[in-house]
Amino acid sequence: MGLRFAVDTGGTFTDLMVADEAGVLSMHKASTTPSDPVAGVIDSLRIAAEAVGEPLADYLGRGDILVHGTTHAINAIVTGSTAKTAFLTTKGHPDTLVFREGGRIEPFNFTVPYTEPYVPRALTFEVPERIAVSGAVKTPLDQDAVIEILRQVKAAGVEAIGVCFLWSVVNPEHELAVGALIEEVLPGVPYTLSHRINPSIREYRRASSTCIDASLKPVMGAYMRGLEQRLRDAGFKGRVLVVTSQGGVMDAARVAEAPVHLINSGPSMAPVAARAYGAGDAAETLIVGDTGGTTFDVSLVRRGRIPRTRETWLGQPFRSHMTGMPSVDVKSIGAGGGSIAWVDAGGLLHVGPKSAGAVPGPVCYGRGGTRPTLTDASVALGFIDAKFFLGGRMALDKDGALDAIRRDVAEPLGKSVDEAAESIVTLATEHMVQAIMDITVNQGIDPTQATFVAGGGAAGINCVAIARRLGCKRVLVTEAGAALAASGALISDLTTHQQAMFHTRSDAFDRDGVNAVLATLKAGCEAFAAGPGAGATSVSIEWSTEARYTDQAWEIEVPLHTEAFTSPADIAALVGDFHRMHQDIFAVSDDKAEIETVSWNAEVRCRIAPDEPGRLAADTRPARLPSRPVRFLGTDWVEADVWRLEAIPEGQMLTGPAIVESDFTSIVVDPGCKAWRDASGNLVIEV
Repeated sequence: MGLRFAVDTGGTFTDLMVADEAGVLSMHKASTTPSDPVAGVIDSLRIAAEAVGEPLADYLGRGDILVHGTTHAINAIVTGSTAKTAFLTTKGHPDTLVFREGGRIEPFNFTVPYTEPYVPRALTFEVPERIAVSGAVKTPLDQDAVIEILRQVKAAGVEAIGVCFLWSVVNPEHELAVGALIEEVLPGVPYTLSHRINPSIREYRRASSTCIDASLKPVMGAYMRGLEQRLRDAGFKGRVLVVTSQGGVMDAARVAEAPVHLINSGPSMAPVAARAYGAGDAAETLIVGDTGGTTFDVSLVRRGRIPRTRETWLGQPFRSHMTGMPSVDVKSIGAGGGSIAWVDAGGLLHVGPKSAGAVPGPVCYGRGGTRPTLTDASVALGFIDAKFFLGGRMALDKDGALDAIRRDVAEPLGKSVDEAAESIVTLATEHMVQAIMDITVNQGIDPTQATFVAGGGAAGINCVAIARRLGCKRVLVTEAGAALAASGALISDLTTHQQAMFHTRSDAFDRDGVNAVLATLKAGCEAFAAGPGAGATSVSIEWSTEARYTDQAWEIEVPLHTEAFTSPADIAALVGDFHRMHQDIFAVSDDKAEIETVSWNAEVRCRIAPDEPGRLAADTRPARLPSRPVRFLGTDWVEADVWRLEAIPEGQMLTGPAIVESDFTSIVVDPGCKAWRDASGNLVIEV
């Protein structure tokens, strides 16, 4: 096996993890180029090649696999640079994207309007056709009308088409016919059929995911082709894979055909890495915080499983668009190392959501930034050594950071620079804690019984402060934590998701019908394993169903422990699992009530990476560094021990106040805490 690369493009830095032929890891970072993200990917690979003294072409020529996590899809949506898209829907239902699901964050606040529909009404076309809920054709498809609609679509300059008809998930006959007409009348125009991309019973979610997918096809197809071509030009001859929102990877060419899977590409990998590196942790729940330069992403690992959700919004819930696709449950807020601190006209301090990003970056980077950030505050407090940033490759301007904090925060608040810097870190910590509360306490999970896994380049700054505020007793910073998402991508599986709708009730369970659906899903999984997954060291299928109490409005996803229902005991096991899952999520259940299933899911996972995460190369540098003064939160300046993370021997106990530095992050060990490195290379901090 040759070199394996994993690249995660963030808002500030592009992280690269490399596993060599022996499985030894190395970590590298390059500045992200917002106008050309692939340039940051090539730059990070060039830094890695220089570290081993090889020309880039020779180095890449040794590579077998490159896994890429990208924010290009979500950025295209946020910046409005997706393709001009038309929406074809059943006659009489043109307002699916307008009405959506009708919820509000603030029920009585009518000053905030709903966002415009993802596809405007002017590009929404009603197609004469109708399939009944039984699958029978109620109104035959009017092909002449479709051809006329497609001529109007062409005249409007449309670049992509989304097709979503009522009950196509039961009978896709009309959607398939329209797809064939698009190929005939508008050859080369990309289109998406709803029954293929998201066979869900929820009409708005299915329509939304269809239109989002279609709108991304031109831009993501071009991006993927450009990525592969530029990697080939640089000397890479291996397989290019891309991280999906579901926490797996797919071939770049394949995922370009279904780019809606890329919306949460980067953040989905952090819990994958946390699960692998924290496998020995006794806690039932791992809270995963990935702190980059622009955002703080929080997710969970519960009982070894990574929770999924279909409630994935492209902004605020109900005030933005829903993808409607299963995704790793990640909450992201604008709080990272580059988050800008500012004081409003009323004298209140804010940190974020605006970020200095990679350009111009924090003031201390010396690249033209003038507004103080969380990173500047960390330099001011001594958390970050201005002379050892990125392993000494980048000297920081501490005086510039102090001046910016004095001007923009300290003087408006009437505080000293030290007090202002501490206030910035404290407020950023509180924002992160509230994000964690949303996915723990608000979902019935007790954070005091969880371990906090900290990742990302800025994770170490306040990971202990976050844990203390939550009541967590332990913090785990993985050896490669500064590139947590990239390290997760390096060990991720090749995956695909199969779904089919089939309704039945537990008191009248259609065993034959369910088994027929499961057999079809299994055949699709096996075809994937034999095709893109060929050569995998192992193949597994994870089964689940979306179920609810009879006549309940919403479903929950319940894992299945069988691929076929052969006895009443299998049905009873499903019902019992549903009650337990409902109790976990809502703190209430009714074990005497019947349940009904709506859809069935199978996810095939093909193992293409080693089973165990690798270790960084042994460090021969001294583990103990000269101490330095640090101002910890809630203390005055104290002399703190300084350690080099990569060189700390396994089991070596260190006590706070201390700073643990690596080439890519600084970890603040507050006074009173104890820390040590475990057998996996993780830094474990007892709070």
